[in-house]
Amino acid sequence: MQDGEQPLTRAGRRVLNAASGLFYESGINPVGVASIAETAGVTKKTLYDCFGSKDALVVQYLRSRHRRWWEHLEQRLAETREPRPLALFDAYFDHPELDSSRGCAFLNAAAELAADHPALAIVREHKRAVRGRLGELVGEACPGAATGEADDLSETLFLLMEGATAQLRLGDPGHVRAARRLAAEQLGRLAATP
Repeated sequence: MQDGEQPLTRAGRRVLNAASGLFYESGINPVGVASIAETAGVTKKTLYDCFGSKDALVVQYLRSRHRRWWEHLEQRLAETREPRPLALFDAYFDHPELDSSRGCAFLNAAAELAADHPALAIVREHKRAVRGRLGELVGEACPGAATGEADDLSETLFLLMEGATAQLRLGDPGHVRAARRLAAEQLGRLAATP
């Protein structure tokens, strides 16, 4: 996911920070470059000098969000004492710097963007990476499980997590707790398999 990321100037960082907040809070399509530039305290010309286009800025927004979240995930995984797949659930919902109250930024972006938008590739990469990492964690937590069983559980947990995240957008955090509880139960069953 690092490919294509360029070091940003101070102005570029301000633009990206402003765009990130606005895109997540208000949506990508409704937010124009003028409001991003104004929020960042730069001119539209500076925004275009830094990113070239709004589409490129959206790509950078999602890359940056992925990178920041992934670093948080790996830190949580290194520090957890409970089954590591559950730490992935926790990382989805409690990043100290990334708001998750409106659901998943990647799912939100996918719902808004045209089918040929370059940022959809970032959304797909992020979801593949999360699903792949979850598969690794389930395999570690359930070493006695058959490969097919571990794969099935990984897919189930991924869908639980995605569904709970989508429910956050509707203002219902109770689904997050329920999904995590169900994940723990399923994981415990498979881990107990001889």
